[in-house]
Amino acid sequence: MTASPFTRRVRRALTTAGVGAAVALIPLAAHAATIVPIEYDAVGTSTIAKTGSDVGLGPTTLSTDLDVDSGNFTGSLPLPGTRTNFKAAGLLPVQADVAFVEVAPVTGFINLSGDIASVDATATYNVKLSNIKILGFPTFTGTKCQTTTPVTIPVGTEPGVGFDLTEGGRLVGEYTIGKFSNCGLNTGLINLLVPGAGNTVEIDVSNGRFL
Repeated sequence: MTASPFTRRVRRALTTAGVGAAVALIPLAAHAATIVPIEYDAVGTSTIAKTGSDVGLGPTTLSTDLDVDSGNFTGSLPLPGTRTNFKAAGLLPVQADVAFVEVAPVTGFINLSGDIASVDATATYNVKLSNIKILGFPTFTGTKCQTTTPVTIPVGTEPGVGFDLTEGGRLVGEYTIGKFSNCGLNTGLINLLVPGAGNTVEIDVSNGRFL
């Protein structure tokens, strides 16, 4: 059997990048799925639409397993906890710890068929809030305050901007945050301030490493 067009394109991309060891892992003949593990450095920002606040994402590691016969991949993007600040009703300063907790593997597809490569992927997290302060005063939120249903975040390369298997690229997307539960007396306030559509995310992926 001959190699699939995608497999041949992956081999050419890796050869051009000088990744000889990774090329050696990819057989010329297409048969059972050939999986190549790749890790990337990742760092980014998410902007919450209703509060106008930014949430730092990373730095962290994006770990992927690429099926070189199809272009499909699965992976993991754990995000460290962070802290955000915003003003409720434009007046009251609010601070909160934010955690994106992975609840499913990252899934996606890299398309090498065009002049430039493109990526589409989806990540799924529970968004957790804790240590909420209003006007500098702590409020009781507990340890189980999170979105009632997981948040699905689709990301992809920007139109006309490519993705490189070794150098990476920028992934952008827009997502919706649903209602929160188990937030104690703050549940109503949080659901008034945070949930909604139009939240954006930008993630810079770089320094691909073939394992």
